[in-house]
Amino acid sequence: MGGVEERGFLRGSDRTGQECAAGSATHPACLAAVPRGAFAGPPTMPHFTVVPVEDKHRAEYDSVEGLSWVDYREPAAAPAPGDSYDTVSSDGHGNHKENSPFLNSSEAGKGGDYYDRNLALFEEELDIRPKVSSLLGKLVNYTNLTQGVKEHEEAESTDGSKKKVSKSPSMGTLMGVYLPCMQNIFGVILFLRLTWMVGMAGVLQSFLIVLLCCCCTMLTTISMSAIATNGVVPAGGSYFMISRSLGPEFGGAVGLCFYLGTTFAGAMYILGAIEILLTYIVPQAAIFHPSGAHDASSAMLNNMRVYGTVFLILMAVVVFVGVKYVNKFASLFLACVVISILSIYAGAIKSIFDPPVFPICMLGNRTLSRDQFDVCAKTIVKDNVTVASKLWELFCHSTNLTTENCDEYFLMNNVSEIAGIPGAASGILKDNLWSNYLEKGEILEKAHHPSVDVAGQKNNLHLYVLSDIATSFMVLVGIFFPSVTGIMAGSNRSGDLKDAQKSIPVGTILAIVTTSLVYFSCVLLFGACIEGVVLRDKYGDAVNRNLVVGTLSWPSPWVIVIGSFFSTCGAGLQSLTGAPRLLQAIAKDNIIPFLWVFGHGKANGEPTWALLLTALIAELGILIASLDMVAPILSMFFLMCYLFVNLACAVQTLLRTPNWRPRFKYYHWALSFLGMSICLALMFISSWYYALVAMLIAGMIYKYIEYQGAEKEWGDGIRGLSLSAARYALLRLEEGPPHTKNWRPQLLVLLKLDEDLHVKYPRLLTFASQLKAGKGLTIIGSVIQGNFLETYGEAQAAEQTIKNMMDIEKVKGFCQVVVANKVREGIAHLIQSCGLGGMKHNTVVLGWPYGWRQSEDPRSWKTFIGTVRCTTAAHLALLVPKNVSFYPSNHERYNEGNIDVWWIVHDGGMLMLLPFLLKQHKVWRKCKMRIFTVAQMDDNSIQMKKDLATFLYQLRIEAEVEVVEMHNSDISAYTYERTLMMEQRSQMLRQMRLTKTEREREAQLVKDRHSVARLESLYSDEEDETEPVPENIQMTWTKEKCDAEKRNRGSAVGSFRDLISIKPNQSNVRRMHTAVKLNEVIVNRSHDARLVLLNMPGPPKNTDGDENYMEFLEVLTEGLERVLLVRGGGREVITIYS
Repeated sequence: MGGVEERGFLRGSDRTGQECAAGSATHPACLAAVPRGAFAGPPTMPHFTVVPVEDKHRAEYDSVEGLSWVDYREPAAAPAPGDSYDTVSSDGHGNHKENSPFLNSSEAGKGGDYYDRNLALFEEELDIRPKVSSLLGKLVNYTNLTQGVKEHEEAESTDGSKKKVSKSPSMGTLMGVYLPCMQNIFGVILFLRLTWMVGMAGVLQSFLIVLLCCCCTMLTTISMSAIATNGVVPAGGSYFMISRSLGPEFGGAVGLCFYLGTTFAGAMYILGAIEILLTYIVPQAAIFHPSGAHDASSAMLNNMRVYGTVFLILMAVVVFVGVKYVNKFASLFLACVVISILSIYAGAIKSIFDPPVFPICMLGNRTLSRDQFDVCAKTIVKDNVTVASKLWELFCHSTNLTTENCDEYFLMNNVSEIAGIPGAASGILKDNLWSNYLEKGEILEKAHHPSVDVAGQKNNLHLYVLSDIATSFMVLVGIFFPSVTGIMAGSNRSGDLKDAQKSIPVGTILAIVTTSLVYFSCVLLFGACIEGVVLRDKYGDAVNRNLVVGTLSWPSPWVIVIGSFFSTCGAGLQSLTGAPRLLQAIAKDNIIPFLWVFGHGKANGEPTWALLLTALIAELGILIASLDMVAPILSMFFLMCYLFVNLACAVQTLLRTPNWRPRFKYYHWALSFLGMSICLALMFISSWYYALVAMLIAGMIYKYIEYQGAEKEWGDGIRGLSLSAARYALLRLEEGPPHTKNWRPQLLVLLKLDEDLHVKYPRLLTFASQLKAGKGLTIIGSVIQGNFLETYGEAQAAEQTIKNMMDIEKVKGFCQVVVANKVREGIAHLIQSCGLGGMKHNTVVLGWPYGWRQSEDPRSWKTFIGTVRCTTAAHLALLVPKNVSFYPSNHERYNEGNIDVWWIVHDGGMLMLLPFLLKQHKVWRKCKMRIFTVAQMDDNSIQMKKDLATFLYQLRIEAEVEVVEMHNSDISAYTYERTLMMEQRSQMLRQMRLTKTEREREAQLVKDRHSVARLESLYSDEEDETEPVPENIQMTWTKEKCDAEKRNRGSAVGSFRDLISIKPNQSNVRRMHTAVKLNEVIVNRSHDARLVLLNMPGPPKNTDGDENYMEFLEVLTEGLERVLLVRGGGREVITIYS
């Protein structure tokens, strides 16, 4: 029987080849060996990249050390009928089944109950970790709620009956980002102050102001786009972006700055609406009237306060009653803005050939306020009689033409009329190019207009158009800046967007480009079409109290008056809607304890208390009552917010945190710093005292959040400060495990030293430096065997050698050499005790035990497997670079090639993160990433590929995706023979172990030759199966000893006979099948890859199978030049969230 089985299994491939050649092609063994593609026809989906794995030509396999290698060539024929060997059979439909040697009948009957044979090697992992297909299915249907928010957990735990079907986000770039940004950017300043700014600053300086402000917002948008596309953007906008990027301190400071800015913006919009209402629509509605000639401004301010308060209360009630109405009318308000702007362009075009008639009355070169008289002349002819005009009466205080009480300036200068809107073809642009700043109370004068310069009476000043505030470049910057804010509107709606990562950058940048072009063109058109004194006339006194921009518009000034009124009302409502929600979000995060009350609201989540506080703060802005005074305040808060956005992007880019992988690629830390500098400059340009107050508020909030209950300790001098900072940082790290976003591999590299204390595999250090790129923690550990008291000097020398090698390989980190009696114990000590506090390693890098097959001593690979078990028990990740000497040095560059990831089992995302980190290094930067995953029989491979592509898109990782189908789970003769050889080899080695007497004799000989090396390598250990050797060995033979020796030898011969009758364990066959099939497809796809990353199967629970486990790993990685075996630490290390 032994001979038959020997022929059937040890030489099965040769036999099958001969018999198949005889022409019997229907034998199952031949069918198992022939590629299915030879007779099964083409794949069912030729258009798709999913490729089934079939049995290929197996002509080349690395030899198994110590035994003959197996040749598995394609046979041509089948054996003769009647041969009754155990073989692989088919059910006639191409579905292959196994017979008895591989599975016993009970297991074969279970069908799919046992682990899928294609992944049998990973069955321990699949017990506790999800299959790739099920993980992708869950992750693709992510939620837009923020991480860590209680509502998220509550939503997850609610009963199915209570769950409402949530509407999936469906807004695109146009409706979700572009139009809301346009609506928020265009506002009251464009209609009420831009013409006045052009008149005061001139066209050139106005261009500079617009350019500065637009550059600031554009650079901020680039930074914001990078932050917003760094993960799935939760609903919540800028506050969430900053707080999740820079932490709660910055988040709280920015959030409150943005909140205060939005609230004051609401006040500014309300003041703008009241100004339009009382100045241009219904001036009769004023409650307070000027008692004297000089009380006009104070009466106007009081009117603004009363009407502003009434408007604020009405708007707050509207927001309280129904936010949905605000959102519904948003498009109507936007339409008003667009129509108003179009009417400006239409009027400018019309003014070229038919300028509108708005005459201005000039006295000398001074501009007269037109609303107090009708005829622009000193005298009029009535019934052929020259009589005094209304103008004469005002200046001379008499109805007859006497000059006794006349104003001297009035008598000496002529009255003339000039065109208020000369038109674009008039050449007025050259007069409006330069600035004409005025002090408060100065009269608007037209340069180069004929006049006699004499002093007039002060009590007649109210008849002229006067400057109401002192103007300068700095003042105008502060007033104009609010007209470019509103860029956060898109990111605030991120929860409603279909693809926020794409829509936010595109929509916001397009909105800024559009609005910037509108502002630049408006500056140019106003300068080219409107007379300078009219431009400098803020309230349109010279043109019959018309809105200045309205005089240019076509078909009527009322288009802009009505349009701007509605748009400012709408913007005010939007501000009062958004600000309370922002405050509620900050309060719910509980980073500022005294704000907790504002986190509550109505049953439907409406922030009632936050709305009340917002209305009170807005009332403060309304009590200021001047648009020109409120605008710089909100400029400060928005500039502070934008400054922090730029800072967040710059810091993240420079720190290179592993989670910083924005999908938006067109950013740079220098751009962020430039944006930050412009923000800071604009703050101090527009109002240095407001800037200091805003920075003080932000600083106080920051410090309050940071130091709330925190204990501080300051050392003396720089070193004391450094120690204190280090201690503080370590204690902060101790508070808990790092968030998934902050996870990066903190390495413990286990190095092997040779007898001369030199590093045996320096490329391990090279690999560590390429993986870390100078960031994070790296500890290089090594074990020296011996007694600490005797080998302390050697340990110091080894440490110095390792440090020198670290310098050469540019590894920034720490070195730790441990002396231990047993190498395995030393490694366990390193894994347990390296690091300090929160600065502990989370990943172990372990070298492969080369030559373990050739060595008869099992201790080398037992130490390796023991280390694998130690890292698993400590919940650490494990990296095993195989063939590490072939890894590139730091001086090499790969200009092309692939890094291939074979994702078999989800292990927390290590396989995704490692190639990304390697690609940060110049060696691997130009390599492309490919991800392969294995689909099982019950997986939808097409859906799996879509899910994987979506998952990678959300991870912001660029890689080619391929799903490999392993539906062919028949076990080949090659697999069977390879398993058989593995088991025969291990049994043979066990039987060939020397007897105790021979071991002792050999040990004595070694001792006598003084050739015992004091330093053992890292992966050989003296602890296993070794007993202390006595000083002297007595070689005395007795009759009993002689009989026992004969029995031992006789049993050994019997055991060798048993070798050929061995039947392989079915579990080992399945595991070998996994290794063979996976290796076949990996070599097929990734034979030319620069690096292959692969899930490392866990060691068997039963230690008896350890040697087989090493064989499985060898088979799995055969034929691959550079392999990195990866084993996760049991926690998620990569996230789709920002």
